[in-house]
Amino acid sequence: MSVLSRLGLDGELSGAWSNGGAMSTNGELLESYNPATGELLGTVRMAGVEEYESIVANAQAAFKKWRMVPAPKRGEIIRQAGEALRRHKDDLGALVTMEMGKILSEGLGEVQESIDMADLAVGMSRQLCGQTMHSERPGHRMYEQWHPLGIVGIITAFNFPNAVWAWNAMVAAIAGDTMIWKPSLKTPLTAIATHKIIDEVFTANGHPGVMNLIIGADATVGETMIHDRRLPLISATGSTRMGRHVGTVVAQRLGRSLLELGGNNAIIVEKDADLGIAVPGIVFGACGTSGQRCTSTRRIYLHEDIADSVIDKLVSVYKTITIGNPLDGGILMGPLIDEDAVKMYESALETIQAQGGEILVGGERLDGPGHFVKPTLVRAHDGMDIVKHETFAPILYVFTYSDLEDAIARQNDVDQGLSSAIFTNSFRASETFLSHMGSDCGIANVNIGTSGAEIGGAFGGEKETGGGREAGSDAWKAYMRRQTNTLNWSTDLPLAQGVRFDV
Repeated sequence: MSVLSRLGLDGELSGAWSNGGAMSTNGELLESYNPATGELLGTVRMAGVEEYESIVANAQAAFKKWRMVPAPKRGEIIRQAGEALRRHKDDLGALVTMEMGKILSEGLGEVQESIDMADLAVGMSRQLCGQTMHSERPGHRMYEQWHPLGIVGIITAFNFPNAVWAWNAMVAAIAGDTMIWKPSLKTPLTAIATHKIIDEVFTANGHPGVMNLIIGADATVGETMIHDRRLPLISATGSTRMGRHVGTVVAQRLGRSLLELGGNNAIIVEKDADLGIAVPGIVFGACGTSGQRCTSTRRIYLHEDIADSVIDKLVSVYKTITIGNPLDGGILMGPLIDEDAVKMYESALETIQAQGGEILVGGERLDGPGHFVKPTLVRAHDGMDIVKHETFAPILYVFTYSDLEDAIARQNDVDQGLSSAIFTNSFRASETFLSHMGSDCGIANVNIGTSGAEIGGAFGGEKETGGGREAGSDAWKAYMRRQTNTLNWSTDLPLAQGVRFDV
C-alpha cells in the first residue's frame, strides 16, 4: 500500500472538511504534482463561498462548547493529537517531501515540529496566566484574565505545509478557539492528510468542528475569509505582498492579524569565527529546502581578513551538494516547488548579472524532469537593488567588511527583519550584535545559522516581516483576549484618582 493510500488520499478529494468529515464540493479540480518527478499525486475538488459559510457556522457552534472546556482538558486532547501525529509521522513526512520537495529528513523534521508543538501546547494549557495588581482603593482587588477569541483563520504557505499550521492551531486550540485552515493550493494533500489525522482525535472526544479545513481560490474563499468579521484573528504566512493586503483588509474591519512574511536574512562571519561550524551553517541556511524558507540565508558578510578563504570553502562545498529526488538517500537539495519558481530563479540571475554581480558557482537549471536548479553563490556589492529583495530560491549574496558596526548596519539595511546570525568567538562581538545597536531582526543567533528555529521561542520578525509571533514563549496571548477585573469587597464606593461624585 502506498503512502497516499495509507493516508486516505486515494481518488478525488473534497476541498472542505468540517464536523468530522468531508463536505460535498463542486468547484474547480485542483491537481497536485510531485515537483521532483512531475507525477500527479492527487486531485482535490475545490470549495467555494457556500461551503465556507457552512464551515463558519460549524466553527461558531463548536466554539460555544469548546470554550467551556477547562484549558488543561483541552490540553489533554492536544496531547492525543500529538500522539496521532507520532503514529503517522513516517507517512506524513514522506508526503511533505513528495508534495513540497524538501528532502526526507526535512519532511520528517517538519512533522516532528508539529508533534513538538503539541507537547508544548499541553504545557501551555496549564499556564494561561494573568497578573494580579494592587488597587489604590481600599477593599478592592484587581487582576487580569484571558479568554478565547473565537474562530481563528489560518492561512499557510507551501514551504511548511504541516508545521506552520501546528504553530497556530495547537496553541489556538488550548486557548479555547476554533480554527478554519486555508492552506496553500500548491500543497493541498498534506493539508487534507494532516486535518484528517487531527480531526479524528477531536471528533472521538466529542468536539467536531474545532478543526476545519477549506481549500479554495484566493479570490473567493480567501477574500471572504479575511473580510469576515466573525473571524477576530487572521494568522497569515506568505509573501510581504500578500501580508500587506491581508493586514490592510483585516485592519479596516478592526480585526487582528498575525503576519509571518518575507525574510532577507544575513550571517556575519567575524575573523575569529570557527569556520568548522560557520561554513556548514551558511550552506544549510542557503540551500536547505532549496532556499525556500522564510529564514533561508540570503546574504553573508565576511570579514575581509578571512573572506577569500571562506569563499573558496563555500565554492568547494557548493560543488559537492547532491541534487535530486528528495526521497532518495544522500540527497541534500530537492527541487523548487514549481515552474514559476524556476522562472523567478532564472529572472533573478539575469538581474544579478545586469547589476554587476559575479556568479561564483551555480546559476543553472538542471535538465530533466522536475524543477531542479543549482545552488548559486554570488559576489555582490551594496549597489545591487536585487539584494534588497527576497528571491525564494537558493541564491546567496557574498559581501566583505572591515568594521563590525558597519556590517551590522548593512545587514539591517533591508526592509525585512526576520532572522540574523553572527559567527564569532568574541564575547564583545556577540554582545554588540545582540545589543540595542545590533541586529534589528526578530531572531538573532550566535554561532548558529539563520534557519532552523526551535519551537520553544516565539517565532517572527520585524519591519516587512510583519511583526507577528508564533509558537513558543508567550505567543499564546495572540489567540486570546485580555480582560482586566476589579472586585470591590468593601461597603464603600471610592473612585479612582481621588474623584468625588457625591449623590
